[in-house]
Amino acid sequence: MIAFAKYHGLGNDYLVIDASEMSSVSPPVVRRICDRHLGVGADGILLWSRTPDVRVRILNPDGSEAEKSGNGLRIVARYLFDKRIVADEPFRVVTPGGPVTCQVDAGGESVSVEMGRVSFDSRDIPVAGPPREVLNEELAIADTKLRYSAATIGNPHCVIVRDAVSEAEARALGPLIEKDARFPNRTNVQFVQVLDAATLRVEIWERGAGYTLASGSSSCAAAAVAHRLGLIGPDVTVRMAGGPLKIEIYDDFAVRVSGPVVRVAEGYIDAECLVGAT
Repeated sequence: MIAFAKYHGLGNDYLVIDASEMSSVSPPVVRRICDRHLGVGADGILLWSRTPDVRVRILNPDGSEAEKSGNGLRIVARYLFDKRIVADEPFRVVTPGGPVTCQVDAGGESVSVEMGRVSFDSRDIPVAGPPREVLNEELAIADTKLRYSAATIGNPHCVIVRDAVSEAEARALGPLIEKDARFPNRTNVQFVQVLDAATLRVEIWERGAGYTLASGSSSCAAAAVAHRLGLIGPDVTVRMAGGPLKIEIYDDFAVRVSGPVVRVAEGYIDAECLVGAT
């Protein structure tokens, strides 16, 4: 039996599990747990531990591991707040993509994360080719010519500014761009429409998860790229299929994401569920 708590941030749902509860995090086990028909169902698993820092591993539903997740971190913060492990003061969380600072408001409904500094450097992201800032370059996918920029906030992103965006385009082109050879670690993909100087609309294809209703790190990357290109100001609302997140961009391109988190359920994963998945 594995104890879990389920939360969502704008429809992007995760299972929060104490790392000591899971004896195996093999891809087949993770895929089974995240399966919406054969398991509990989720966009990923957040394994947390305290040694003494709070540490989080982010497991995608395909069994791969992400370096950082804005919604995942906001969810872990809310879970720790609900369990009275943290209070409403800022606290540090260590991820494979670097440390961040989280804060839950006094009511627990809104959570913010200082996500770190966005880099556009091809060596940091990474993106194939000569060292450079990857901004407004050409990308041809499935007979479609696009302009893209790349960024990392601890995990890789490909940001494509369009006159209009749609779920259909994200689903059609996202998986092709995710695995394009220029992205050696694969990439998250954001299709971005600038609505005004303080508002973006974004459709997201998430690396290892597919089309997703919302993503904190994708929102940060999309806003940072749009700001770097001079299309928006430093305080931005990113509107996604699941709802809006607030992004604040500092002078050094460090970013802060804020938005709601909803508690869904707590329960146990029975060992019978995992038979044949190990």
